[in-house]
Amino acid sequence: MFREVKALGYTVSYSNVRDHLQRHRPAPAPLSSPPAPTVREVTGWLTRHPDSLTEDERPRLKALLERCPELRDACDHVRGFATMLTQLTGHDLPRWISEVRASDLPGISSFAHGLEQDLDAVVQGLTSPWNSGPVEGRVNHIKTIKRQMFGRAGLPLLRKRVLLTAAGR
Repeated sequence: MFREVKALGYTVSYSNVRDHLQRHRPAPAPLSSPPAPTVREVTGWLTRHPDSLTEDERPRLKALLERCPELRDACDHVRGFATMLTQLTGHDLPRWISEVRASDLPGISSFAHGLEQDLDAVVQGLTSPWNSGPVEGRVNHIKTIKRQMFGRAGLPLLRKRVLLTAAGR
């Protein structure tokens, strides 16, 4: 349009034409549908218990799963594994792994392959009510204290801080 106006003999700049057109341009129509969910949102929907989803999230997840059969399969496998974790039904793990292999989903298949590397230990961990969670939490806490003190003090001060925090002071 700038070239057409210049060809007619008017002495205007490109910015004058642009600004004039901007004033007469109609406003964009508002978006009627909600924005697409982010990867983080979908991951949260898939990994949370279905009862903890909000009223807005349930229909969005349902619509998403209807549109993508691979994601629906992934959701089923994630929820099946979550059931084994929460209900301590580790004896179902070999069946779960074979179902995952049959679905041929890359991320979940590689996770299942990793579980097979030490299947007996994983099955034991998924069936026993005992776990090393408290010990791992304590180790993580000690590492955090050590990171906070990095380069400032030696082992005696670290020992004292660990013992004081363990005592609840």
